[in-house]
Amino acid sequence: MTAAQPRSTFLSALHERLGARMVDFAGWRLPLQFSGIVAEHNQVRTAAGLFDVSHMCQFALTGSDRVANAQRLLPIDAAALKPGRNKYTFMCNEQGGVIDDLVIGNDGERLFVVCNAARAERVLAHVTEHLHGACALERLADRALLALQGPQAAALIAKLAPEAEQLFFMDSLCSRIADSEVRICRCGYTGEDGFEISADGSAAVALAEQLIADGAAPAGLGARDLLRIEAGLCLYGNELDEQTNPVAAGLAWSISPRRRREGGFIGDQAVLAMLAEGSRRQLVGLSVQGRLPLRRGAKLDCGNQAAVGEVTSGGWSPVLEKPVAIAFVESAAAKAGTQLAALVRDKSIECEVVSLPHVAHNYKIRPRKPAGN
Repeated sequence: MTAAQPRSTFLSALHERLGARMVDFAGWRLPLQFSGIVAEHNQVRTAAGLFDVSHMCQFALTGSDRVANAQRLLPIDAAALKPGRNKYTFMCNEQGGVIDDLVIGNDGERLFVVCNAARAERVLAHVTEHLHGACALERLADRALLALQGPQAAALIAKLAPEAEQLFFMDSLCSRIADSEVRICRCGYTGEDGFEISADGSAAVALAEQLIADGAAPAGLGARDLLRIEAGLCLYGNELDEQTNPVAAGLAWSISPRRRREGGFIGDQAVLAMLAEGSRRQLVGLSVQGRLPLRRGAKLDCGNQAAVGEVTSGGWSPVLEKPVAIAFVESAAAKAGTQLAALVRDKSIECEVVSLPHVAHNYKIRPRKPAGN
């Protein structure tokens, strides 16, 4: 039996025309890099980069019972999610393990969801299995998804959709660009300000070409991974899987207060129990001595103790000019400042536990209302 051929996004031909180095990722043919991983990373940190993330699965929940279904599937308070607002959340199995992490938004007559490409079929099957009442799942396979990221992203999107510049982090709106309907959400996976633009596949190439002509540099998976490690963001398959409780992975902040009190979502018993009792392991950042990056799977020890953890992601940080990593460690070793050692190629590499993110986020956060107002 021959392996399935990787799928192409609507922009694959454009990537090749721009000289991208293409790789297979999660069943898709995607650009690893264009001008170079560090150069693209720096462009996102200082100006604007454009990522093709059309491999991500986009779908919608429609029908009068869509909110009730979201309440059962997710640990957010979907009933309190106002139109034009989006939330980062996760979906659990009955044991409290993470099926996938995702973003859900209220578009008025539908709930719009983006989940990971590698988990798409698992997520869709799980949602379909648990749908009840007047609710339908619509897969939006005809749409592309572009991520415009960096401090100049707002100025670039304003040229095409001026109203989008007024959005705050995790706000969204529907607009038109060049007579094509788009959905724009102010979010991303880099730690920088930016926007994810869902567009009809037939309009995606022209949209990407316009953003590049206006100053966004095409960027690939390599820069995207460096950026998210610096930003301390989880990657499914590294920090998250179906054996990992989201509380251990540091995602308790995304569980709404109402769901903490009432539960009612799939996996709630295991998740809420860990919230109450604490986790025996925690996700932490690592600052690494020397210049050799730590890679996924590297074992960590503390003094003469046996292994106390394992690296989940690592790389060279161009911002900090040193290697950084993300790791799961036993709670006793999770305090910032704890000295650990990683074994890499039979060499012991010294590292220190630090708080995440490694590089501060630059999201445009909505100002808080003064107390009493």
